[in-house]
Amino acid sequence: MRKRVLDWLIAAGLAGLAAPALAQTQQPLPKQPEHGSIEQDYREERQEGLQARQQASERRSWRAPDWRPEPVVSVNILGINDFHGQLSPRSVAGRPAGGAAVLASYLKSASREYTLIVHDGDQVGASPPNSALLRDEPAISLLNLLANPFCRPFGWQMELPRRAQTLGQQRCNVIGTLGNHEFDYGKQELLRQLTGGDHANGPYLEDGWQGARYPTVSSNVIDQRTGQSLLPPYSIYNAGGIRIGVIGAALKETPSIVSPSGVAGLRFIDEAEAINRSVGELRSQGVRAIVVALHQGGQQTSYNGPTNAEADTVIGPVVDIIKRLDDEVDVVLSGHAHGFTNALLPNANGKPILVTQAFSAGTAYADIELLVSRRSRDIIEKSAVIVTTWGDQGAGLTPDPQVAALVARADARVEPLVARVVGLAQTAITRSETPAGESALGNLIADAQRVATSAQISFMNPGGIRADLDSGEVTWGELFAIQPFANDLVSMDLSGAQIKTLLEQQWIGQSYPRLLKPSGIRYSWSASRPEGNRVVEMRDVGGAPINPAATYRVTVNSFLAGGGDNFTVLNEGQNRVVGPVDLDALVGYIEALPQPFSASVEGRIQRLD
Repeated sequence: MRKRVLDWLIAAGLAGLAAPALAQTQQPLPKQPEHGSIEQDYREERQEGLQARQQASERRSWRAPDWRPEPVVSVNILGINDFHGQLSPRSVAGRPAGGAAVLASYLKSASREYTLIVHDGDQVGASPPNSALLRDEPAISLLNLLANPFCRPFGWQMELPRRAQTLGQQRCNVIGTLGNHEFDYGKQELLRQLTGGDHANGPYLEDGWQGARYPTVSSNVIDQRTGQSLLPPYSIYNAGGIRIGVIGAALKETPSIVSPSGVAGLRFIDEAEAINRSVGELRSQGVRAIVVALHQGGQQTSYNGPTNAEADTVIGPVVDIIKRLDDEVDVVLSGHAHGFTNALLPNANGKPILVTQAFSAGTAYADIELLVSRRSRDIIEKSAVIVTTWGDQGAGLTPDPQVAALVARADARVEPLVARVVGLAQTAITRSETPAGESALGNLIADAQRVATSAQISFMNPGGIRADLDSGEVTWGELFAIQPFANDLVSMDLSGAQIKTLLEQQWIGQSYPRLLKPSGIRYSWSASRPEGNRVVEMRDVGGAPINPAATYRVTVNSFLAGGGDNFTVLNEGQNRVVGPVDLDALVGYIEALPQPFSASVEGRIQRLD
């Protein structure tokens, strides 16, 4: 086995463990990424404003009750979550923030003697074209460029026996875990991204993709073929002789928000149970300082300053998980909710666990300070701030040159495709919803899908609409940013009664209402009525009532067609026909409209109370 690993390293040109070179290549870009999946995050893109970021930057601190002066090791953890291949800067409250080169500059500036950079899942997926069209290899290359000389290719690590996998990168300064988007293209593509090998449409920027040059861990994603976790459940970081265990976990609901093909052959078990099992293994190895990278999160209630009694009020799925964690867990880096968390939350025994979440898209990072006792090997002090990566101050004024070069090459590679103009928007068309749940952009997309498939009715899930459309020239790249998943459109026969059930499932079994965007149908609903009976009236565009016994031709994307987002009635659709890719339908529809075009809220959905 050792010889195979060495041969692999030599063949890959990585025996010296230098950062992989980004080779020039003239291979053509694919016109579209292959069929993928859509999901709706716990909350939509939440690039929250100045007040939330000020609140997140208030340091939260804890010191052990039996604290005493003693020899300690200072360890710095820098956490990012939900990067989503966001190589380019974003705007937050009218100011530039994030972008890979600015983020890298901040992380390098904050690094010390013992610093561990942790990505908390969704590093890839739902990405802009300059990452997505290159199968998000640039998003992984960003972390490769941050990795120190002690980091080794993950493909090498996966060749080791399972126990050795958890010990093989103890001095590497970067570690990641899995989010739901890592499964957009299935297990095999996930493993290719991490362990290396060119995609069928590659090579892209790196001629001979070497994969991640850092470990990735996940304790609760089980390979059904082997009965073991798909990846190592945890890794150990050695800081001056003090070992820190880092356990990974993805949200157990991943199969309900990712297409079935994306999670085929995998089982997602309870996060807390899987984490606690890994805690037991780490304790048996003498590891007392334990950090969890958990791709699940919540919302933190607004507060004014660090002394407010409501400062640590957090709601959402992460709270129940924290309550059930072992007392040995010290810190949880959370994600998925695209907001902020900076709180000390108690588990069931009252142990305060430091919980962080750093917004999303590289616009912030969690700066966590740990003091670890050399005597007990446990954490005796911990604190955190959430730092916004402003591009107009501090480290943002000097973007990292290596990463900036990576981004420039990615931009140049996709430019010929993304710059093509397909239309002229008269006004901005946004995802903003009325109280009833209707949006102008949702109407435009649903119309495009209905026309492309000659259906009577179509529905678009809001989680698949990932950006707004600005006024003026509309490029292919802008439309890709809105619909980046390349789902097929699926037409099927549904009865009027099944359509009623579909609309009721917008509330049934949902963590929050998932209000579909309709075309070819108008309906009203009442919030005061019980779940399962909230839809009051349904009519077609001609005003005729939807007949429960009649059959209608309905189009949805392939994610919804497979029962995604808990719209299970769509599994019952008959006479299915697979049509064009959703993005192609939108591009063709806009090109065919009189220019300049527009879309608006039309009252397709009415809320009665």
